[in-house]
Amino acid sequence: MNVLGQLGVVLGGLALAAVLLRLNFWRALLFLFPGTVRIEPEAPADQMDLPDALAPLAGQLQALGFTPLGSHEEKPLLQRATRSYDWAHPGERVFATLHLGADDLPRLYLLTPLAMGGPGSSGDGFVVTASYRRPALDLPGYRSGSLDDASPERLLRAHVRRLEGLGPVAVSNFTWEGRVQAGRAWYQGLGRKEIRRQNLQGLLWTAIALAIVASSFLGRRAG
Repeated sequence: MNVLGQLGVVLGGLALAAVLLRLNFWRALLFLFPGTVRIEPEAPADQMDLPDALAPLAGQLQALGFTPLGSHEEKPLLQRATRSYDWAHPGERVFATLHLGADDLPRLYLLTPLAMGGPGSSGDGFVVTASYRRPALDLPGYRSGSLDDASPERLLRAHVRRLEGLGPVAVSNFTWEGRVQAGRAWYQGLGRKEIRRQNLQGLLWTAIALAIVASSFLGRRAG
């Protein structure tokens, strides 16, 4: 192969690597450092700017006895923050969170922190039930699963059943501040296993991209 041909192969490989890194490097960082995701309160309940697409689900939540808490933002490294809208049902000891997925479709998940440390604990374990596809995990102090396209009512029934035999945190924790604290604890604790399962592919594609870059420069040196 002549010099121009070799240069074309190298440039093509580097272009492919750049695309792979742009799409996956942040996922690799999330796999390696899930606790770096920043969660910050965004607006209280009376100031939530709820997207129209989420309004029907919000109405169904309130009909079930959930009360709005406020919104929060989650920001992984190298990514823009995403906004979520939170409700609570202290009687059932459940948080409900609405957000728009990457496909702009409405998404709902229910979250209950568990008092693994005994009475007064702010939450060391979690039960998560989503209305969209999510990894199914059943570990000590951690249960995660989904019922695709389930209504809020059906999702709540399933979530409450999955809480049987477990100890949720105290009712007093089901506040806006408690929701933000639970989100931070999830990323820094038992949620890491789920995050890594979701982002393993991003880590692998990042490794492939870096291998392409390394082989391109090593090949040029050898030539």
